[in-house]
Amino acid sequence: MKTVSLVLGTLFALLISSAFADSARTVVSLDGQWEIAEGGMEQVPTKFDRRVPVPGLVDLATPAFESPGSTVSPAERRQRKRPADPRREAFWYRRFFTLEGPVPEVARLKINKARYGTKVILNGKTVGEHGPNWTPGWFDVKALLKGDGQTNELIIRVGASLAQVPPHLTEGWDFEKSRYIPGIYDSVALILCGRPHIVNVQTVPDAQKRCVRAVVELEGVTSGRITAVVHEAKSGRVVGEAAVEAPSAGKVELTVPIRESRLWSPEEPFLYELVVDTGGDVARTRFGLRSFSTDPATGRAVLNGRPYFLRGSNVCIYRFFEDAERGELPWDRQWVRKLHQRFKQMHWNALRYCIGFPPELWYEIADEEGFLIQDEFPIWYGGGLDAWPKEITPQHLAVEFTQWMRERWNHPCVVIWDAQNETTDDAVVAATIKAVRGLDLSNRPWDNGWGAPQQPGDISEAHPYRANRPDFSLAIFAKETGVPNNGPGTGRRPFVDLGRPPYIINEYGWLWINRDGTLPTLTVDVYKRLLGEDATVEQRRYYYARTIAAKTEFWRSRRKCAGVLHFCGLGYSRPDGQTSDNFIDVKSLEFEPNFRRYVSDAFAPVGVALDFWADKLPPGEKREIAVVVINDLDEKWEGDVRLRLLQDDKSVAEHKQPCEVAPLGDKWLVFPLAVPAKPGRYMLEASLVRKGSPQVRSLRDFVVPTASLESP
Repeated sequence: MKTVSLVLGTLFALLISSAFADSARTVVSLDGQWEIAEGGMEQVPTKFDRRVPVPGLVDLATPAFESPGSTVSPAERRQRKRPADPRREAFWYRRFFTLEGPVPEVARLKINKARYGTKVILNGKTVGEHGPNWTPGWFDVKALLKGDGQTNELIIRVGASLAQVPPHLTEGWDFEKSRYIPGIYDSVALILCGRPHIVNVQTVPDAQKRCVRAVVELEGVTSGRITAVVHEAKSGRVVGEAAVEAPSAGKVELTVPIRESRLWSPEEPFLYELVVDTGGDVARTRFGLRSFSTDPATGRAVLNGRPYFLRGSNVCIYRFFEDAERGELPWDRQWVRKLHQRFKQMHWNALRYCIGFPPELWYEIADEEGFLIQDEFPIWYGGGLDAWPKEITPQHLAVEFTQWMRERWNHPCVVIWDAQNETTDDAVVAATIKAVRGLDLSNRPWDNGWGAPQQPGDISEAHPYRANRPDFSLAIFAKETGVPNNGPGTGRRPFVDLGRPPYIINEYGWLWINRDGTLPTLTVDVYKRLLGEDATVEQRRYYYARTIAAKTEFWRSRRKCAGVLHFCGLGYSRPDGQTSDNFIDVKSLEFEPNFRRYVSDAFAPVGVALDFWADKLPPGEKREIAVVVINDLDEKWEGDVRLRLLQDDKSVAEHKQPCEVAPLGDKWLVFPLAVPAKPGRYMLEASLVRKGSPQVRSLRDFVVPTASLESP
């Protein structure tokens, strides 16, 4: 095995040598196949007899380890214990590589993300440790790195389970997870350069003035000039330059005007690259010329100076890590891109990366494909006086939050810092937000989960689940106000600071169905109550899709929310799980057909919603039916709105009205309805009809009963 590694290392060195000759900075990828072994926390194993991909998780090793990753029992889940792996304390990664030529002035190793905790040993000497599990570990390897063709041995240790996470650090607890699989789950790279060395660059785009402010942190500054050049990311065309004399130490700021500038948005995700050159080091980072904020007066999100409605879903990547079909998919750039493109087909422009951060390539693809990301730190401790771990203080959490923000703040896709999920602690998280929010010079809004928003414009998150109520039917929406409080009967702490905009609904539904048609634990009793014990898989899928579509239409049509995000676009699907996504084949990314058909219409930028929530109507009744047309676009919409009464897919009655909806506006129309005298099952269909545009529909089922025909 060592011979193979040395050969690979020699080939690898050729790449390093040629790349280093072309630039003041070389970023050497150490991704690929590594050796791996299991053992204790202190002693390096003597034998490395398995291979594993980096990035990845340890369950991808060949030959496979026995049951890697701690499994949480239902009792431990309720008590929120950090269970140990009974078979080992740690996994040890190893690879060999060589550098042609001398070691430069600066040599830093970056481990983007690894769980649980990392220790780095280079050429037999300990370099250091990085405790946090969700943020990059940076290691100065200059003193121990060998150049001139000599072989380097790099060893990285990760903890095998949650038990190895120190109590003052967040561990990524999730009440609905079963397995916590460790591993180096993001890229590893070696950064080689001279001085002055660029430690960090923060881009601060100004969409109004069409320029970008670059705040550059430097180390080892002497004298000279710092230059900044902006290129179009795709074409490479230079569109801006600036220069400044280097300071004696610390930070330097440059403002670069951008010629013929183009704004970044989900509809046009135009990217730039900023290149900062000190003479001894060159740093490159992409950015988008965009602004994002919220308007506390209207409760709207504001993108590039214009109100903007968020429509989208959630990605629970750490749940997907334990999915049986996961494999190497999260690190397959083509698959991840296709996933986001599938999301775009659902008319989604926003995502919450929920209870945890995916690998860096996901953010790169979200930048390129055009999504607004609510980036949620992996904290979920729930409610109650003892919910928050007393060992985690604001000082400890601020370290993790700072590392998180520094890694992510140049991504145009990241528009909301989300501190936590469904956790009611107001002391530690609130104090941490206050301590770190000023670091982000773009001043993104924060979401504090179930804690109180910390300043005007911060997000008020709501999870208005309704289907878990014993009396649930769509009829309850006739009494809803459109203000998305969590509501009574949810078994959770009431929403904090109710009535304060801006609201984002990023969970609702409570009707999950597994990919194979079985039911997760949270919805077994729900479907028994709603459809009976003998309901078929197809009946459940149809009910799910139609009901989620109706709920989506309701929350969007009331215009009380800055965003409506479905839960969830990607998660696990397992027999003992609590939720699921909506794929029937996650490898090929095939959506369940009913979901694709009905829910995509509910998220259409110009949408239509029947304001009709009855499940039965008296025969022969005369009544009026309200239809709402909503326009999320910056331009006026004109077309026809049609209302049809259908039975067995045949039109019984039809009415049509012309309609004009202002940009970002809504329009309520009223149609007459004569309820048929003939008993039976009927469907109302409201649709948008405009030449050259696909039809968008809103559907409601109802019954005209007789004494012998019961409402469904």
